[in-house]
Amino acid sequence: MEKFLFVGLGNLGEKYENTRHNIGFEILDFFSKKNKSEFESNRFGSISSFSIKGRKIFLLKPDTYMNLSGKAVKFWLKEKKIKINNLLIISDDLNLPLGKIRYRAKGSSGGHNGLENISCEINTNNFSRLRIGISSNNAKTNQIDFVLGKFMHDEYELLLSKFDLIAESLNSYVLSGIDETMNNYNN
Repeated sequence: MEKFLFVGLGNLGEKYENTRHNIGFEILDFFSKKNKSEFESNRFGSISSFSIKGRKIFLLKPDTYMNLSGKAVKFWLKEKKIKINNLLIISDDLNLPLGKIRYRAKGSSGGHNGLENISCEINTNNFSRLRIGISSNNAKTNQIDFVLGKFMHDEYELLLSKFDLIAESLNSYVLSGIDETMNNYNN
């Protein structure tokens, strides 16, 4: 059975709930519920798993905090014997407009500390990523305060309206691969 690891980047704790930096966690929560699966606390994070048409999907929300996510990713890739080309990291992107999604088959961290740490831990940039745009008119203020800030109500509503499309794109990634998913969902 082919196996996949989807990792949502975020930070644990009530103070980080509904913050822009935690959009990776929120996407995985939505995708897990949509597939009638629940997260369970495990080593280096919370794990949810289910199957899609004979393919096993593991969702990981690392508990190592954003900037040390690589340790959890490295552990779960090895633990579940998942190939790097079946790894997808889901993160926020300050350089994309709010709600825009962008898949990439590989690339640099783009200044994202979580992605940088993952690249260092697994010793490659050749892993897929899904970036969710969080930028708005207020993004030009202090970037750390902005990404760790909570979404405004209208921003959050706009993002929620994209969650079904994002879940559809995650199914596409599993069933059709990164290239077709990039062609069909990079908006």
